[in-house]
Order: sequence, then structure tokens, then C-alpha cells
Amino acid sequence: MSDAPSEAPPKAPSFSAEAPIRVFLLDDHEVVRRGLHDLLGAESDIEVVGEASTAAQALTRGPALHPHVAVLDVRLPDGDGITVCRELRSNMPDLACLMLTSFDDEDALLDAIMAGAAGYVLKQIKGSDLVAAVRTVATGQSMLDPATTTRLMRSLRDPEAARPAEDERLAVLSERERAVLDLIGEGLTNRQIGKKLYLSEKTVKNHISRLLSKLGVERRVQAAVIATQSHEQHDHGHHGQQNHTGPGYTDPSHGPEGQGRYQDRE
Repeated sequence: MSDAPSEAPPKAPSFSAEAPIRVFLLDDHEVVRRGLHDLLGAESDIEVVGEASTAAQALTRGPALHPHVAVLDVRLPDGDGITVCRELRSNMPDLACLMLTSFDDEDALLDAIMAGAAGYVLKQIKGSDLVAAVRTVATGQSMLDPATTTRLMRSLRDPEAARPAEDERLAVLSERERAVLDLIGEGLTNRQIGKKLYLSEKTVKNHISRLLSKLGVERRVQAAVIATQSHEQHDHGHHGQQNHTGPGYTDPSHGPEGQGRYQDRE
């Protein structure tokens, strides 16, 4: 089977003391911002280039500083970090937003993922883990806190959480793209999808690029959420109130990485 021509995937950014990760901070508590500034600024490959205490300040200051990563508090006095994430990324598509919050909020987690956030972690996270999360999202990968990821997947398996509008979006996909999306929803890598569908990895990547574009999303984790909701809506329609989790999505906290991360790359 011949493969459709495709461009080589872009290389992940490489950072160092000479070319550090540029980080922007948004939190309405000064003591939290200082703590984050001191923690991240102590790393040789990370530079905190600016900060804000309100959504309005972030939207004004952020774009001018050209950060690679924005660490955003979810709840703010004049708005929310999820809206800030969406608006900043509309002007800076390559910006990686890492949502930081004190609250276990399933709806906020789902909204953050669909807004294009690269990660969502709780403020109780260890300092070393937060530094690792910043480095992870800076290289284009997704970073989700294992506990919040598990809760999100449980929520999505609740038939009441299904969103009918998502099925209309899936109608634009070809049969092959739907098959690839289903396997993304199960947490499979490109290589595993290729083996299942008897396709090369390059062909799988082409299918994934097209289906992400058709769905209007940028990350595999966003597509996985849509796949899960679609499965649950379909299963609920056929099985009523029967408890049925379906094939939708393998909890990434139990995947091969074991870190609760849903990687955008293989």
C-alpha cells in the first residue's frame, strides 16, 4: 500500500540556559506568583519573562512578551484562566498553557482541554513536578495530572455527560478517519493504530492531521474527549441506563507511560 506524501513532523523545541523556556505567570495571589517565580526562575533553562494578577493584565502583557509557556490560574477576580488561555492562543497558536488550580473541577478540566490547554495540574503538585510539567508542555506534549485525569474519564463515562453536538462534528469524518479516532480514544499510539488498521505510521499521521483539522481541534487529547463522548452517547442510546463504559478511552493514568499523561506524540 503506497503512502500519501507527507511533510516530516516538526522537531520538538530544544531549550537550554542560552535559549531558555520563556514563562508567563497569571495568578491573583502575589505570594503564589512569587513562589512560582522563585521556583521556576531557579532553573537554568527556564526564564520567567512576566506576570499578571488579572485576566485583563494577562491579555495585555502576555502577547508582547512572546512566552513559550503560560502558567495560568483557573479562577480569577475578573474572569477565568481558561478564557485567557483561549484568547492568548488565538494570537499565539504555539503557546503552551498550563492551568494551575486549587480546585478539583471536572467541568473546568474539560473546558481547559477543549480550549487547547496543554496541561492542568493542582496547586498541591510538588515543585519538581511542576518544573517537569513546564518542560513537558514547552516541547509540545500534553501534561495532565493523574488524579484529575481519572476523574475526567469517570465523568465522561457518565451517559449524562454526553454531548449530542459532538456527533454532528464526527459526520464530516471519513470511515477510515472514524476508525483512527476510535483508536485514539482507546489511547493507542500511532504505531499501535497502524498495526490494528494495517497502515504505516506515516499514513496514520496523515489521517490524524486531517481528522484533527476537520474536528477543529489541535491535540489528540481533545479528539479523545470527543471520541469518548460519542461512544457514550451511542451506548446510552442503545442500552438505556445500563452501566456501560464502552471502548471509549483508556485512562491515561493506567497507560504505558504511567504518569497520567496523554501524549500528543507517540
